[in-house]
Amino acid sequence: MSPSDPAASSRPRFELPPGTGPDEPVFAEPWQAQAFALVVALHQRGLFSWSEWAAELSKQVARPGAAQDGSDYYQHWLSALEVLLSEKGVAGPDRIDAVSASWQRAAHATPHGQPILLENDPERRQA
Repeated sequence: MSPSDPAASSRPRFELPPGTGPDEPVFAEPWQAQAFALVVALHQRGLFSWSEWAAELSKQVARPGAAQDGSDYYQHWLSALEVLLSEKGVAGPDRIDAVSASWQRAAHATPHGQPILLENDPERRQA
């Protein structure tokens, strides 16, 4: 519809929420950007189609208890990724939980300001 269309003027005008815009950060936390990049990379490598991804993410976002303000969006993003990793036989819930726990231990063992590496997990077996 064109701006001169009377029906267009009767609709509410779309506005971005406060605190969003081209000069605002896209991700609230670095891990969100990393999760986003991981999904894009796995899609580009053919692990799943974008429609598979969108369908699973939609399921996760629609689950009961989702925050109305979308503040848990990237938690749903991770949940969708975990489901697809499991469905595709890449990593099941036990492996995902083990790596997550290892990362948490590594984070606690890493000096402030240094990159977190799984090798910093004190419980990780040295090869």
